Amino acid sequence: MDWSVQQIAKMTGTTGRTLRHYDHIGLLAPSRTGSNGYRYYDEESLVRLQRILLLRHLGLGLPAIAGVLRNEAHAGQALGSHLEWLQQEQDRLGRQIASVRHTIEALEAGGKIMAEKMFDGFDHTQYREEVEQRWGKDAYATSDTWWRGMGAAEKAAWAEQSRQLGADWTAAAESGVPADGALAQGLARRHVDWLRGIPGTPAASPGAGSAKDAGRTTGAAPDIKAYVTGLGEMYVADPRFAANYGGADGAAFVRDALRIYAEANL
Repeated sequence: MDWSVQQIAKMTGTTGRTLRHYDHIGLLAPSRTGSNGYRYYDEESLVRLQRILLLRHLGLGLPAIAGVLRNEAHAGQALGSHLEWLQQEQDRLGRQIASVRHTIEALEAGGKIMAEKMFDGFDHTQYREEVEQRWGKDAYATSDTWWRGMGAAEKAAWAEQSRQLGADWTAAAESGVPADGALAQGLARRHVDWLRGIPGTPAASPGAGSAKDAGRTTGAAPDIKAYVTGLGEMYVADPRFAANYGGADGAAFVRDALRIYAEANL
């Protein structure tokens, strides 16, 4: 059994133009072309398309998706990983919905909102284990206190700054500019400045956090160069981080640019 472009477009919302582009770049070829020139896709093609759309939802660019599909040839295992991520997202979105509903109900009833419930699901804790393992519990606790102490507008502004930084990295990586070029090194400087503003990180500026900032609890100066280069390696190693930069290829670009910047400036 196979499906026409029109049928797939109706099922997925993907346009025929998009499918033609996927075919042109070698990402998804039709399983056959009819005598009338119409393109058709079989079950294997639909599974591949589902994986492409899931990876796009993760924020990966098309070159990164092509790399993932090459490296994860077994569709069932790959979809298992996608399913695990989707279940985590489902839980997070469910908590976001509940927190927003709580705020709406409180506002409509004229009662007081409960700040501690407003941001459930806006999860800044998802990397807690990695942070504590790499830089200690004090590092996580300091950053967590800083985050919880911000107002809603401050949190929104910081989240937008982070999103824009990730988007600029992704665009630079996909444009093919060199990691040691002016554009990439400018982004690396922005990235380090962004890290310096997060209390608890080894890169944190003196005014960003308390005396318990990571690296200060023992009186030793933090090794900022090692911290920045180590983060770059973690971006590549962990798909959750890599997704912020368009996938594995984008994360590798960020890693290389940060390493070059750190060697020259930190």
